[in-house]
Amino acid sequence: MIEPVDLRLENGSLLPLSDDRDGDCGVAIDGGRIVAVGRTDSLPAARRAIDVGGGIIAPGVVDEHVHDRSLGQSHKEDWETLTRSAAAGGVTTVLGHGNTDPYVERPADLERKFALAERDALVDFGCFAWVTDENHEDLAPLASAGAVGFQASLAERPLDSGQLLTTMANCAETDCRLGLHVEDGDILESQWADAQTSGAERPIDHCRPPVAEVVGARTATQLARVTDCPLHVFLVSAGSTLDPLLRAKQRGLDVTVETCPHYLRFTDAELTEQGSVAVVSPPLRSHDERAALWECGIENGVVDCIGTDHAPHTDAEKRVDDPVASLRGVSHGFVGLETAVPMLLTFAAADRLSYDQWRRLHSEMPARTWGLYPTKGSLQIGTDADITVVDPNLEWTLDRTTLRSKGTVTPFDGKAFRGAVTTTVVRGRVVYESGAVVGDPGWGRRVERT
Repeated sequence: MIEPVDLRLENGSLLPLSDDRDGDCGVAIDGGRIVAVGRTDSLPAARRAIDVGGGIIAPGVVDEHVHDRSLGQSHKEDWETLTRSAAAGGVTTVLGHGNTDPYVERPADLERKFALAERDALVDFGCFAWVTDENHEDLAPLASAGAVGFQASLAERPLDSGQLLTTMANCAETDCRLGLHVEDGDILESQWADAQTSGAERPIDHCRPPVAEVVGARTATQLARVTDCPLHVFLVSAGSTLDPLLRAKQRGLDVTVETCPHYLRFTDAELTEQGSVAVVSPPLRSHDERAALWECGIENGVVDCIGTDHAPHTDAEKRVDDPVASLRGVSHGFVGLETAVPMLLTFAAADRLSYDQWRRLHSEMPARTWGLYPTKGSLQIGTDADITVVDPNLEWTLDRTTLRSKGTVTPFDGKAFRGAVTTTVVRGRVVYESGAVVGDPGWGRRVERT
């Protein structure tokens, strides 16, 4: 007699959608791995079955852009609260960024982050190492210590062009991808000085123009061309930034591109309406820039990944009680782990995005970009049983007080959505179900590049 498997998800639609995967299909899981995919009546018996009621069964979401705050900023977030939010948002793997306090720039910094995550995380995790003027000449120790990739900025602890060239050559040697924040720091510094002189310091005057992204993207792609460095561009906020990135892709360069749900949803009008609550860097852009981001980035496929830039801050740090006062001193960014999937499903319901585009942008391509595919980001037999189940038709409105992060400030508060996460499975264990986080701290495991 064949032993039953551990878990079966049944009576759903599998992504990518097709006529023979619509409504009565599922996935069988045993020992934390996917062992069968197909029609419900073809799946093996299971010790536990979850009827998803016609919902969509997707590969687990991989969020490549979260700020876990685990070193020195735990008043904003920690691995447990971050990954509770991730589980509720259908995210099965998070990749933590390295601009903590201290920055993650040494192997010992990575080891500290990993130790905290191994103790507290409910979902799987990886961490980036930050490249600085002090470590850019020798990146191999960080790669050996388990960094999922490297990241650097042209504005925050910026590398100059010579240091960036050396960094890219070293990244190519370690076979690690470099993720870059491409806003040009010189332009930003000049614009901020002008704003202070003129007194234009309101949130709507957030002085980080799109041209700073364009200039930085051109520099980065040129240096990637001469070094053969795999390059990933984080946080593309403006459609005009995509032109040099498209040209680089057309020349055959290994360049991948990220944008975020808030750049696809909002315009700079939100800075007038919500003030400091909507302040993020790069800032929200004009209607025309957003339209070009949709057309070139999403519809024409220049954007490869969607990350949240989940950046929790306290109400005081976001100045929630006086949001339209001076921009000076306001923390940039807001939470996004629990709103990203619903926002993208809402786009799908409005025919702006297909469900298969959502799967590719939010799961498969982040996993491919950082060397985790197909273990992550797929429903292939034998891979980790990371699964996101959604109800694409559920209509609801966000109340930020229900969010699981420590910081809950978000411009999505009070916004209506169509589509919601119903079940999240990480390596075969249900961590979110029926509106409740049911996973345990310590279940999350560090991912490794393949």
